[in-house]
Amino acid sequence: MSLQNASASCHPSADATPSEPTTSSAAESWQTALADLVTDPAELIALLGLNPAQKTVGLAAQQAFPLRVPRAFVERMQPGNWNDPLLRQVWPAQEETEQHPDLIADPLQEQSFNAAPGLLQKYAGRVLLMAAPHCAIHCRYCFRRHFDYDSNSPGRAEWQPALDHICGDTSIHEVILSGGDPLANSDRQLRWLLQQLERIAHLSTLRIHTRLPVVIPERVTPSLCNLLQASRFNIVMVIHSNHAQELDMSCATALQTLRQAGATVLNQSVILRGVNDEVATLISLSERLFEAGVLPYYLHLPDAVDGTAHFQVSDQRAMQLVQGMRGCLPGYLVPRLVREIPGRDAKTILA
Repeated sequence: MSLQNASASCHPSADATPSEPTTSSAAESWQTALADLVTDPAELIALLGLNPAQKTVGLAAQQAFPLRVPRAFVERMQPGNWNDPLLRQVWPAQEETEQHPDLIADPLQEQSFNAAPGLLQKYAGRVLLMAAPHCAIHCRYCFRRHFDYDSNSPGRAEWQPALDHICGDTSIHEVILSGGDPLANSDRQLRWLLQQLERIAHLSTLRIHTRLPVVIPERVTPSLCNLLQASRFNIVMVIHSNHAQELDMSCATALQTLRQAGATVLNQSVILRGVNDEVATLISLSERLFEAGVLPYYLHLPDAVDGTAHFQVSDQRAMQLVQGMRGCLPGYLVPRLVREIPGRDAKTILA
C-alpha cells in the first residue's frame, strides 16, 4: 500500500513545517558542543595530561573510524590515566587492527533486514529507522562502525519508501529511532519526522535510542521536551551508559528532565573488558542510574564486530557478573544479560 493511496490517517505531509518553540541559547549550546568535538588523538592526550610514550595511536583504526568525543565527556575522564574506563571506550587502539576469524564487519547481518533506505525490520511489531547517520561520540566497540550509512541516510524527500513500508504493515506498532544517534538531528527535523509517523494510525509507541543525553546533556532542550510532551506516542527513551563515571550531575539533571517530559527512560549497556567487567562497577552503574530516574534495561554481550577483540567478555564471565549483581541489588536494578543473534525473534537472554 502506498501512502499516496492510503487513508488520511496514514498520509504524511512532506510540506508541513510547523513552528516550534525554541530557546536559542539552549540550541546553540548543544550544537556548538557537537561541532567542537575532540577528533585529534594528540589533543586528547594533551587534555588529559597522558604520557604519549605509554600508548601508541592505532593509525589504521583512527583512519577507518576516527576519534570523535565531546569535550564534556573528556572532562569526566581521569587525567593521566590510560586505563580510565571512559577513555578506553573512545581511544583508537592499536588492537583494533588485529585480525580475528570470529569477528566480522556485520555480525548482526543487518543488511538482510534493510527493507527500505533508512529502515531495518528485525522483529515483529516494530521497525528501526536510521534517523541520523552520525553520532556525537565514536564508541570503539560500535556494532555499526562498518554500516552502510551512505545508502541509509534519507533526506526528507527520500523517506517515502520507509514510510510507505510502515504504513502498509498494520502489525507494526512501535518505531525505534536509531542511527547514528537520532538526537544529533535538530529539533525541527525530529518534529518533521514525528509528524509523518504520527499520521500512521496503527503506530502507538516511539522509542529513541540515544547517547546524546549522556555525552552532551545540553541536548535535552526545552524544545525537545515540548516535542516529546506534545506527541500522541508513548515515548520511550533508551540511553546508553556503560559506567557510573559517565553520569555526572549535568547528565543526571538531563535524564530527570526527560522523565518530567513524560518519557519512560531506560538504559542499555555493553559489558566491556577493562571498562565495566567487575561486579562492583556494574552495581555502581545501576545505582547511579536509579538516582537519575533511569532503570537498567539490557546488558549486552559485545557484538562480534571486526576491531573489537580487546573488548570481548566470555559468556561465563558475563553470567558470573550478573549473578553477583543479583546478590546485592533488587531485581529491578539488574539488567537482562542479552546477545543479539541474527534471525531470532528477539534478543537472546542469557541471564
